[in-house]
Amino acid sequence: MRFITLSAFCAALVLAASAAASSTPVGPLPMGPVTSVSAARGTLVSVALPHRTGGKVWRQANVVDSKVLRQVSEGDVGSSVVIVFKATGPGKTKIAYGLTRGETKKAYASASFVVTVR
Repeated sequence: MRFITLSAFCAALVLAASAAASSTPVGPLPMGPVTSVSAARGTLVSVALPHRTGGKVWRQANVVDSKVLRQVSEGDVGSSVVIVFKATGPGKTKIAYGLTRGETKKAYASASFVVTVR
């Protein structure tokens, strides 16, 4: 039973990795607001982005330093998309989002967060 569970887990990881790898990257971001956040190691940091209509969605446009932050949750809360990160270690990292029409490259808007973990 343990082997089947481990095999299923490994298969899920491979599928998740290939799905993420097949996404079209977000192209250049237009100027947008940049919010600075400071947090203690071990705490949760959340960012909220407004829902958009017309098939437009917020997509992460960069790689976040996992030594500083690690995403733990994402969900719809009222009229916003809320993404929750855990502050994993000291340092500074940027989280950038682009507003695209589905999985396309062109970004119509952007929002960035510079997070410093102490």
